Amino acid sequence: MSKPLRLLYAAGPGNVIGTYKHWIQGQDDSSQVSVTYSGQFYEVCHALDAQAYVISTCGERKFLHDGQFSIEHRPFPLPQASGILYHLSHLWYGLQLIISAVHFKANVVVVADGTTYWFILSLLPWLGVQVIPSLHCLLWRQHAPQSTKEKWILKLSRSLFAKYCAAILVVSDDISKQVAELTDCKHQPIIRSFPVYRKNQFLDIDEPDENRSPFRVLFVGRIEQEKGVFDLLEIAKRFAAEGRQNIKFNLCGNGSVLDSLRLAAKQAAVDSLFVCHGHCNKQRMREMFSWAHVVIVPTRTDFREGFNKVVVEGILSGRPVVTSAVCPDLSLLKNAVVEVTPNDTKEYGNALLRLCNDRQFYEQKRQGCLEMQEQFYDISRSWGARLKYILSAIQDRGCFG
Repeated sequence: MSKPLRLLYAAGPGNVIGTYKHWIQGQDDSSQVSVTYSGQFYEVCHALDAQAYVISTCGERKFLHDGQFSIEHRPFPLPQASGILYHLSHLWYGLQLIISAVHFKANVVVVADGTTYWFILSLLPWLGVQVIPSLHCLLWRQHAPQSTKEKWILKLSRSLFAKYCAAILVVSDDISKQVAELTDCKHQPIIRSFPVYRKNQFLDIDEPDENRSPFRVLFVGRIEQEKGVFDLLEIAKRFAAEGRQNIKFNLCGNGSVLDSLRLAAKQAAVDSLFVCHGHCNKQRMREMFSWAHVVIVPTRTDFREGFNKVVVEGILSGRPVVTSAVCPDLSLLKNAVVEVTPNDTKEYGNALLRLCNDRQFYEQKRQGCLEMQEQFYDISRSWGARLKYILSAIQDRGCFG
């Protein structure tokens, strides 16, 4: 007999109420390029007739109840906290999630990383609730040493992945390898998923015009130090010093250093070739990808990157991508990617110059993009499809495996 599912999904920082309002009308969230994880979750719950409680750390506190769904925006209690208050805030948030799960009578809890510390969730199985961690970022930075604090947190989290969760959803093989390393290969089943997109999102993006000048480099993402935006500015300053006026940088996104980056570009007198556009809606992003020749993802080693969606979006747009191994799973995408040494602005700049100057090399990478696109339109490989597979097993057998 099938077991009725009552699911709690701790979804991270996304606007899950906004996504739901689109989903209930049969639409994807218009603010996102990929199909959102929360939208996929709603679809899975609908297919399995599951009662669901979705909690996000997004913005101001809000609540929506509609049929089988209860959806809440529940921000962190101390969002700007640091030091011991930061840790206490995340511990408290985790305990509140557990209380919510018990009160909701959830039998499965799906938790996105960044929501709380993993070891707190080890309490749930003792309360009769199965846990599915959803890992979208690496457990630790691959190219930087772990601090003592990080080592202790990982050590405490080991038992959840080893024996206290039902299964582990991951978005890259590099994350799978870290789970295996943390648990000495004694972990619960790991299920790999891929980001998924609608093909029609990219149909009206023009092919790159190799004869058009300037050669346009596109950055998409949060405007933060660890995302490498100031490294891009150093590359732009280098090109200006070398008299290369035919390469232009367009940066799309918001972040805490947006104003200071704009000011630094102006002070360096490169602001005409280094333009920060701020947030761009979906239609504007289509235009930015159509204008671009290449996409650059210069994430620095002090950030725990996951499977970077901008790399995929560059490929789906037919644009070669310049990035480093800080972005996991590059081996799957190597035909479309120019890989450089992490944090090395000289190598990043040289890669851009080669793509700009060498038409044959550029065309080779562009063809690589076209060869790799279909896998990211395959719904059967999506996060939602893999979650449904796990939940169906739990529903039918009471456990996964």
